[in-house]
Amino acid sequence: MRQKRAKAYRKLMHLYSHFFGFRQPFQMLVDAETCVVAVNGKLDLVKQLSTVLQGEVKPMITQCCIHELYIKGKAFQEAVDTAKNFERRKCNHREAIPGDDCLADVVGDSNKHRYVIVTQSTPLRNKLRCIPAVPIVHINRSVMILEPPSDATLRKKALAEAQLLGAPTSDKALINASRPEDAPKKKKKGPKGPNPLSVKKKKVDSLPSTSNKKGATVDKSKALTDKGKAERCRAQDLSGRRRASASGSGP
Repeated sequence: MRQKRAKAYRKLMHLYSHFFGFRQPFQMLVDAETCVVAVNGKLDLVKQLSTVLQGEVKPMITQCCIHELYIKGKAFQEAVDTAKNFERRKCNHREAIPGDDCLADVVGDSNKHRYVIVTQSTPLRNKLRCIPAVPIVHINRSVMILEPPSDATLRKKALAEAQLLGAPTSDKALINASRPEDAPKKKKKGPKGPNPLSVKKKKVDSLPSTSNKKGATVDKSKALTDKGKAERCRAQDLSGRRRASASGSGP
């Protein structure tokens, strides 16, 4: 079975279990024609039903459906042997009636026993679609199909949901308490920041005050240099004057 189909069937059986009380092992009412098709297609009926419903199943057949196989003759003896392996469901019909009528009578108007119907009869399937909460299975080209829920089933489901929403607060609390609590959601981790040890430090621009200090230092050094030059010039001038006076006072 394909994964997408298996997921859809699992969701569908969850609907029947949650809203209509279906439980494993699922009770499967099988008609005579399904046994014939399974034998001709060499299908393991129990295994296929368990795969489709994704759970444990209990195949059942009524005495009227067994009688249909008997009257077909010895050519269908293998189908009879297959049907004998199923649990016999009492239908309380003293005289055998057609299998479609028998299954419809067993299901009734509400399917209170929660049967899953496995049938190849198109008229019977059309009739059962008018009854809410009746899962229907049939075989199509050696592939077992679980039909989608009928309109009657969806309407009853919507009604059950509306009744649940309109229930008193105390009833809602009991219903919510019976359900398993959802696991706490884990907080998703966001992107981590860079390692501070591997990040290159930004160069700090020199402050204006620093540059002013440097400029002031340069101007001060220049002033000192000019002062030294002036003093040397005065010293040299004074030394020259002394030599001149000394030479003028000689013999």
